[in-house]
Amino acid sequence: MSYFRRAIAAAALSLATLAPAGFASAADMAAKAIKPPPDLPFFLVIDNRVTFSYIFSGTDPGVFSTRPDGTINGKTPKQVYSFTHFDAWAYGTNFFTISMFKSGHNDPASPCIQPGLTASFGVGDCAGATEIYGLFRSTFGFNEIFNTKAFSIGPLHNVSFEVGMDANTENNYLAPAKRDVVAGLQFAFDLPYKGYINVAPLLYYEFSNHNAFLQCGTVFPVGQVAGVSCSPDGNTSYKPTWAVEINYYMDLGFLPENMQYFSISGRAGWYGNKGNQNEPLGVASGGTATAIELNSEPIRLTFDASKAFMGPKYSHFVDVWVAYRYWQNKFGLDHNTSPACLAAPGVSNNSCTESSLYSGITVKF
Repeated sequence: MSYFRRAIAAAALSLATLAPAGFASAADMAAKAIKPPPDLPFFLVIDNRVTFSYIFSGTDPGVFSTRPDGTINGKTPKQVYSFTHFDAWAYGTNFFTISMFKSGHNDPASPCIQPGLTASFGVGDCAGATEIYGLFRSTFGFNEIFNTKAFSIGPLHNVSFEVGMDANTENNYLAPAKRDVVAGLQFAFDLPYKGYINVAPLLYYEFSNHNAFLQCGTVFPVGQVAGVSCSPDGNTSYKPTWAVEINYYMDLGFLPENMQYFSISGRAGWYGNKGNQNEPLGVASGGTATAIELNSEPIRLTFDASKAFMGPKYSHFVDVWVAYRYWQNKFGLDHNTSPACLAAPGVSNNSCTESSLYSGITVKF
C-alpha cells in the first residue's frame, strides 16, 4: 500500500531493462531488438515480516481491578506476535496482517469476568486472555487500470479503489468474534524523501460480533425477553457507518548521511457511530449509543538496525522501533456513558481508552 515500496519496485524494473550493448555487432543488436521483452513476474514486490512487540498499558473495555488504595486499574500489558504480508502487482497492492495479543492477568481469560472473579461470582485465578486479530486491505489503482496518469496531479500520486476486512476472536468471557468489511477510495500522496501518506474515506460495516453478556439464560441481561433485552445466541450486528483510515511513512533523509538509519510512520482510523452498543437490541438491553472511535498510532520511530550494522544491502531486514498508541472509545464504546466503561455512574474504569508506549522488533524474511 505504500508509495516507497512501489517506487523501489519501479526502480528495480527500470534498472533490469538496461543491458549494456558494449561492443556488440550490429547483427547482435538487431537480433536483440526483435526479441520479445521478458515477462514480468505477477508480483512486482513481495514483503513478509514477523514482529514481536510489547504494549505497556493496554486495555480491554469492561475489564479492571481495584488497587488496595481504592484506585481503579483498567490497564494491562500485552505481548504481541505478528505476521505481515505486503505485495504489489500490475494493478494494485495487497496488505495482510495477523496478530496474537497475550494480555496480563488484569485482562483475564474465561471463565473469569474480572480479575479473580468467575462468571458464577466465585473466586478464580485465570490466565491473561489471548486475542487473534486479522486484517487485510487491497487497492486497485485507477492509473494502472485505465493506463493513464490522469490521477497523478501535483503531490497526488494515485487514486485507488480499496476493499478490506477485519476479523478477531478472543478467549475471554465476552468471546468477541468481530467481522467487518470496508470499501471506498484511497488517495495516495507523495511526501519528501520517497515518503507517502494515504487517505482512505470508506464505508465500514461490522456485520457480526458476539457478546456473551447479552446471551439469554445468563444472569447478566436486563430481563430475559429474547430479541429485546437479551440475545438467544449472544450475537450482535451493527449498522453501516463511515470510516477514514490514514497511514504514512517517511525516511528522515535530512539527517547527516552517517545517521540515515531512521524513519517515521504512523496510522489513524476514525469509525463513525454504528448504533446501540448492543445492536440489534435496543436500550432495553442496557446498552447506550456508540461513539466515534479513534484507533491510532500517530508516531512510530524506526531504527534500521540491519542497515546500520550490515550495510545498505540489508536495509530494513531488521528494524527496532518505538511508538505511541492511542485508542479512544475502544470498539465504539462511549468512554463517558457506556456501562462497560464505568465502574460506577460518572466514575471511569479506565478501560475504554488506551494510551500507551509500544515498542518492538521486526524481521524481514
